[in-house]
Amino acid sequence: MIRINLLPHREIAKKARRQQFFVLFGLVAVLAALVVFVVYTFIDGAINSQAGRNTFLTTKIEELNKEIAEINGLKEQTQALLARKQIIEDLQRDRGETVYLLSEMVKQVPEGIYLKSLQQTGLNVNVTGYAQSNARISALMRNLETSEWLERARLIESKAVLLKGRRVNEFGMNFAQTRTKPEDGKGGK
Repeated sequence: MIRINLLPHREIAKKARRQQFFVLFGLVAVLAALVVFVVYTFIDGAINSQAGRNTFLTTKIEELNKEIAEINGLKEQTQALLARKQIIEDLQRDRGETVYLLSEMVKQVPEGIYLKSLQQTGLNVNVTGYAQSNARISALMRNLETSEWLERARLIESKAVLLKGRRVNEFGMNFAQTRTKPEDGKGGK
């Protein structure tokens, strides 16, 4: 016997496929939402992690900037102290120079020369005075050149003048004082 199915099998199959489609669509949508959620969570975590690292780095940079400022301040203080120390050392070194200058002038000024003024600016010395003759001025210049403490004697002017009824030569001279002190000069003092 022949059996004929009068039930709408195409509609049932269509309904089953539609139902299967919606189930698969729902699963894909849930899976897509899950993937989007996981990706969003991962990216948000990465952003939060990077923001935390950025905050950490910013605070460390601020701390280092403060330390650099302190170091720069200490360097400035150190430079200021070194400058003060250098000034004090220079003053210590230079305080005896006037004594050496006057002592050396007493030794080097020949008889017949009278000094009117002696002015020192740094290492340069300007002397004015009176001499009985130009030969005495030349002797003074030779003495200054041979001195261990004095150098570069240079006559500025020499002119004849009358002083208390006597004819003398008035002169002006420049020379330099040496900065380095000889060893035998230290031993003798």
